[in-house]
Amino acid sequence: MRFDDESRDPDPRPPASDDAPASAASHGARPSLVQRLVALLEVLLCSDYATQAALGATFTALGYGPYGANGELHLGFVVTVSLLDTACLVGLMLFFLHAHGERPRGLFLGSRPVSREASLGLPLVLVALGIGIALLATIQRYAPWLHTVEHNPLQALIRTPRDTWLFAVVVVIAGGVREELQRAFLLRRFEVWLGGATVGVVVASIAFGAGHLLQGADAAIATGALGAFWGIVYLRRRSVIAPVISHSGFNLLQIAQFLATGP
Repeated sequence: MRFDDESRDPDPRPPASDDAPASAASHGARPSLVQRLVALLEVLLCSDYATQAALGATFTALGYGPYGANGELHLGFVVTVSLLDTACLVGLMLFFLHAHGERPRGLFLGSRPVSREASLGLPLVLVALGIGIALLATIQRYAPWLHTVEHNPLQALIRTPRDTWLFAVVVVIAGGVREELQRAFLLRRFEVWLGGATVGVVVASIAFGAGHLLQGADAAIATGALGAFWGIVYLRRRSVIAPVISHSGFNLLQIAQFLATGP
């Protein structure tokens, strides 16, 4: 499987000035065991599981847990932890990029015009929506037992217009922006040090889907597939702009659908 866009760019590898580690790998240098272990540690720390677990445990220890007496999630907890986790994760990624001599702009934005990437991201919102609808419809038709959660617990967070705006901010910043920056970072680690881009797409997508098991096994499968889609878009474009817009737009459409039709 190839993810490069040969029709647009005969040599899609990042320029040497943008990314020293990737440039070294493109010249056939095999990463050492130490480099692989360091990359694996960075992947684990930036997988989102470690930072969210640490923040969640901290807030719980302070007496501010995620669930109320009725067993439903607290919107304040979700918003606070999500935004703090975004800050922690972005900080970790920037620290690791600096330690390796990588340029964040080269990794996250590439060399393509931002406006062109943004215009590409808009129709990809509908592509992502089509993927999600098709997968969920297929699962409902052929594997209905995978619908393990009757009502998405996150939908219970939206009760007032204020809740809607807060949740919209979370799904854009902690969803669209953070997760696509994170995906680009993780894919680069796999691409250069941990077995290649294809391995990265598979592993990152499985982890991305598993992180949504709270919403049901069917939602986790659909989310994992969407993660693979956005990952492939990034690898072809070498910019997170289109995936960020597609991901954010998809999340906002999910909120709009809930407001229009209910659970």
